[in-house]
Amino acid sequence: MVAISMTRRAALTALGAAAFFPVFAPHGAAAYAGVRFSGIRVDVAPVRATMGDPTAAWMEQALAQALAQKLSSYLAPGDRSAGVLEARIDYIYLGPSSGGTGPAGASQDTVAGTLIVQGPRGGIVSETPLRAIAFYYPSAPDQAMVEQAYYWRVVALAQAFAGWAPRELGL
Repeated sequence: MVAISMTRRAALTALGAAAFFPVFAPHGAAAYAGVRFSGIRVDVAPVRATMGDPTAAWMEQALAQALAQKLSSYLAPGDRSAGVLEARIDYIYLGPSSGGTGPAGASQDTVAGTLIVQGPRGGIVSETPLRAIAFYYPSAPDQAMVEQAYYWRVVALAQAFAGWAPRELGL
């Protein structure tokens, strides 16, 4: 066992640094121990209004599954004292299908949205903006099966978004 001693001056300096430089302190409402979510909701209304279906429906389904998988240890279905996590997707940008300027000629796809933590009584506890990027590498079969290629691009974006969620929520 290692004992760590800290002077009062060092402790006060560390607290002051955390207050003035929040990057050193955990951020978001979920940074507190024992955080539980009774459910996860995905709101794709902004995407549905601009891009329509099936893109919005694909994102809604894929993101709900990916968030449930990434946050499974924080889910407590039926717990009335747990909050709800809502992921609102504001826009999706799919780069050119013919390739782009990314690594090895990849196109950059982007999704942007907000993670909203709602308390057990429905009030908003925190809102955390989040943007995620996935790269698309065009291939010959994709040119013949365009809809399926777009589907997998949206799924990749949903997984990238969900992959960043725990960190951005401070979990």
